[in-house]
Amino acid sequence: MRSLSFLSMEYLFLLMSILSQCLKFGSGTAAVVHVGNGDGVQPLSKIAIHKAVYALHENASVKAHPLVLGTKGGDSDWVTVEIECPKPSEDDWIAVFSPANFRLKEFINGSSSICQPSDDMEQFPHICSAPIKYKYANDSDADYKKTGKSSLKFQLINQREDFSFALFSGGLSDPKLVAISNVISFANPKAPLYPRLSQGKSWNEITVTWTSGYNVIEAVPFVEWGMKGESQTRSPAGTLTFHQNDMCAPPARTVGWRDPGFIHTSFLKDLWPSSVYAPQLTSCLREMMNEQCVPNTVFIFAFRYTYKLGHKLVDGSYVWSKSYSFKSSPYPGQDSLQRVVIFGDMGKAERDGSNEYSNYQPGSLNTTDQLIKDLKNIDIVFHIGDITYANGYISQWDQFTSQVERIASTVPYMIASGNHERDAPNSGSFYDGNDSGGECGVVAETMFYVPAENRAKFWYSTDYGMFHFCIADSEHDWREGSEQYKFIEKCLASADRRKQPWLIFVAHRVLGYSSSYWKDASFGEPMGRESLQGLWQKYKVDIAFFGHIHNYERTCPVYQGQCMHVGKSHYSGTVNGTIHVVVGGGGSHLSGFGPTLTSWSLYKDSDFGFVKLTAYNHSSLLFEYKKSSDGNVYDSFTISRDYRDVLACVHDGCEPTTLGS
Repeated sequence: MRSLSFLSMEYLFLLMSILSQCLKFGSGTAAVVHVGNGDGVQPLSKIAIHKAVYALHENASVKAHPLVLGTKGGDSDWVTVEIECPKPSEDDWIAVFSPANFRLKEFINGSSSICQPSDDMEQFPHICSAPIKYKYANDSDADYKKTGKSSLKFQLINQREDFSFALFSGGLSDPKLVAISNVISFANPKAPLYPRLSQGKSWNEITVTWTSGYNVIEAVPFVEWGMKGESQTRSPAGTLTFHQNDMCAPPARTVGWRDPGFIHTSFLKDLWPSSVYAPQLTSCLREMMNEQCVPNTVFIFAFRYTYKLGHKLVDGSYVWSKSYSFKSSPYPGQDSLQRVVIFGDMGKAERDGSNEYSNYQPGSLNTTDQLIKDLKNIDIVFHIGDITYANGYISQWDQFTSQVERIASTVPYMIASGNHERDAPNSGSFYDGNDSGGECGVVAETMFYVPAENRAKFWYSTDYGMFHFCIADSEHDWREGSEQYKFIEKCLASADRRKQPWLIFVAHRVLGYSSSYWKDASFGEPMGRESLQGLWQKYKVDIAFFGHIHNYERTCPVYQGQCMHVGKSHYSGTVNGTIHVVVGGGGSHLSGFGPTLTSWSLYKDSDFGFVKLTAYNHSSLLFEYKKSSDGNVYDSFTISRDYRDVLACVHDGCEPTTLGS
């Protein structure tokens, strides 16, 4: 049977969307209401922008104000859009375009214009660039169909270009351009923005990556930084970007393309190690979980660094970002309080209620806001795949980096590669779908730094104090004998468990255990278990984290489908079996569980949330699952053990011995 093309799938999604809207209108609902857990479809893909036709009406108008945004130095601002339409309809909608002159993009044979020829295009010139967001005209005024007037508010972020607003009739599937607004822009559109920190390749190195509109021929990028209150130094930054012909498939290569600007990365080296010491906390660790213990004073010896992003222009003047700060990492093996947050599949959402919010990534903002609320108690974050769900609409990456800026500018924001970052047909991904919308890993690899030897192969290791992390790339071959398999074994084997007792494995797809049905009606990814569980057991991995399935689940310490340790809330003694945790409820539409009751599953929750690990010292670890809705703990356990417990012989996890004396 011939498979559906990418565009055919888009049309299918469009038809589903139209049917959904019709049902809403048929039930007497005047305004479009966006609710529910979402359908998993990128909202911008619902717009058949390549089929748009011009139907400009002389009595229709769209006016946007203020004309200049960010006049007080901010990188986001609110815009009011006033609409007047002589022939209003329930399915009229307002699109936000950036750059503003979207009407002028034409396909010229042999050029690299973003407008690619298509049998579906209705006229020339074509609108061949998707908007960056949209709202229905009746979103805030149920009387729009009667009055033809509406006032909408959009929150825009600085994305290096100007903006315009367009009124369309005909719904998302048959758009007709009715009116176009005036142009608005940010006061400094090229400003350096949205810094994201990452661990470097050594423990005393932090990388800072940011986005700007300045190429290196216009301005020299750098970071000015130093210990808070002391003299500052400057470190140079490298500059990367990517182009439309780097994309592998639609829509990234067609209507979803938008210039990403320039991505700069600077390496801040020779940092002094920070420490957070909590004496006597571990003596009442288990009681803390039952709120029977009040921990004593936590002593913080933190080397806090301040930094700001800079560009030196060719005329000798400077452009600066606002100031930020971060705390340096502890020395590997350092005995101090260390706190790690892990989640997957968060995506982005819009605080102004446009397209995505409440129907595509319904939990995304809650997760973001809970992390910001608790940021002073977080040392490092791992977002383990399915980062933005941009799915080939490049504008969404700016919006995501803006959403997580307060987190990523303060603590290392480490990412893993998921199917929505990497998978594209005939691109070398292990899975041959087009979940990335044609991005084929290029965007994620450029927008975020990770300490991989080759960022096109998104596997890497990193240390944080007493933790050793092995980050796999589930979108490349991980089977026994593969290049990645060899990396995984080398990474696990390299952990010095006396210094770093907490060994963590991370991948996006569930290469271990999950009670959600997979395509072959088994659990998780069976080939993953067959290939990797021998390594997890041999090297005594404490916890394996996965995303991809949009819920939360925790297993017992398990090996070959059998629980190797009794108990649910506390584990001590010999390390035997690995605890598998699915933490894919970061924000995207939720997944359910299969009907089969599995003996190794201890806790399930189809809700949005994240995990926090707290290492108090080399012997005590606290695991907490928190819901994004309220930040409260809904599942937890502790581990307590000594170094000899890691060394102890277990089934398929013994060092060879000899009878010789």
